Amino acid sequence: MTHKPLIAITLDAEASGGYSKMPWYALRQNYCDAILAAGGIPFPVPHHLELVEEYARLADGFVFTGGAFDIDPVLYGVDQRHESVTTKHQRTTFEWRLLQLAHAQGKPLLGICGGMQLMNVVMGGTLIQHIPDEISNCLPHEQVNCRTEPGHDIEIYEDTLLHRLIKSEMVHGKIPVNSAHHQAIKSLAIGFRINSVAPDGIVEGIENLKHPFCLGVQWHPEYHVSEADRKIFAGLIQVATR
Repeated sequence: MTHKPLIAITLDAEASGGYSKMPWYALRQNYCDAILAAGGIPFPVPHHLELVEEYARLADGFVFTGGAFDIDPVLYGVDQRHESVTTKHQRTTFEWRLLQLAHAQGKPLLGICGGMQLMNVVMGGTLIQHIPDEISNCLPHEQVNCRTEPGHDIEIYEDTLLHRLIKSEMVHGKIPVNSAHHQAIKSLAIGFRINSVAPDGIVEGIENLKHPFCLGVQWHPEYHVSEADRKIFAGLIQVATR
C-alpha cells in the first residue's frame, strides 16, 4: 500500500508583540491546503536546531516557504546591506541546515519565493538585494493587487523540470504568476539552471540538474493562481511518494 508522503513545511517566526505577547510561529493555511490537495501530509517544523536531523530523516519532501524578511548578505559574501533588507537569524540558520541535509539525502525540495532565494544562496549563489535599485525599467515585483491574482506572465524554458510539470497549462510558452518579492537571483548556484524568467529578465525559477526534484519558484504557487501551480505541488508529491 502506498502511504501519503510527509511534507515538511518551514514556518515563519516573529518576536513578541502584535499577534501575541510571546514569540510565535506563523504559516498561511494555503501552504497546507496545497499539499493536502496534492495528496501529501503537511508537517510544519519549528525552528529547533537540535531536531533538524530528525526532521530531515522523517520527512519525505520539503517546502521552504517565503516570508517578509531577507537572507543576510554576509551569507553570500556581501558586506554592504541595502536599507530595505531585514533578516531573521534564527529562521535562516535553521532552514539553511535543513535544506543542506534534505538536499544531501536526495529528497524532493520545493523553494517558494524566499525559499528559492535560500536554495540559491545555500548552494553558492548570490542575490539582488533590491530589484528597483539594480534593474532599470523593472516590473512591479511586489504587486499591488491581491496575491490570488496574477501580477505578470513568465516565460518557461524548454527541457526543464518545470516545463515538464506544467507543459499542458502553458500558453505560447508562458503562464501567469503572482509576485511578492523585492529581491531576486543575481548569480546562479553551481549545478543549477534557470527554468523561467519575467519579461524584465528577473529569474523566476531555478532547478538542480543532478537532483531528482530540487525546484525553486519566485512566485507563490500555494495560491493556485493557475492550474500550473497545482501541478508543481503534484510533482513534488509524486516524487516524495516513491
